[in-house]
Amino acid sequence: MNRPLPHRITVLALAFSALFLCARPTRATDIMGTISNTMVISDDSELVGDVTCTVTNAPCIAFGASGIKLRLNGFSITGSATDCTASTATDGIDAVGQHDVAILGPGLVQKFAVFGIALIQATKVRVEGVTMTDNCFSGIILIATTDSDIERNLSVRNSMHSGGNPCGGT
Repeated sequence: MNRPLPHRITVLALAFSALFLCARPTRATDIMGTISNTMVISDDSELVGDVTCTVTNAPCIAFGASGIKLRLNGFSITGSATDCTASTATDGIDAVGQHDVAILGPGLVQKFAVFGIALIQATKVRVEGVTMTDNCFSGIILIATTDSDIERNLSVRNSMHSGGNPCGGT
């Protein structure tokens, strides 16, 4: 038996509605464990566990796109600089040349041979609620970065290796 056209349209409309109602929002990229090569993030990402970084001469995590967020979710990103005499040039998190990115705490960025967080030639960056400690130079460095919000962060015991050019917190 053929159903009338209005009935078919109703069934079709309900099927499409179910697709939209059951669709899940896009999930962030989950990060945890050991990172041995720079992790370039291109979409919203979040820590789901502590991170140990063994990268040398490059950042541990780098923003590879504008308009994204990195949520630390109360976890830590830990480098391998223990006495700041090693010659590795490693940052914790880099946002170079990006626009409208965010690093959101709470969370801890610690023990990196250079900077905890490096913001270079970036605009509209938001860093909020992050603790940076025991990084050999600055907790956060801003170079040619404009129109950004750096607020409610804590920087402790950084700049241990900056000698005559102390960098310190930010």
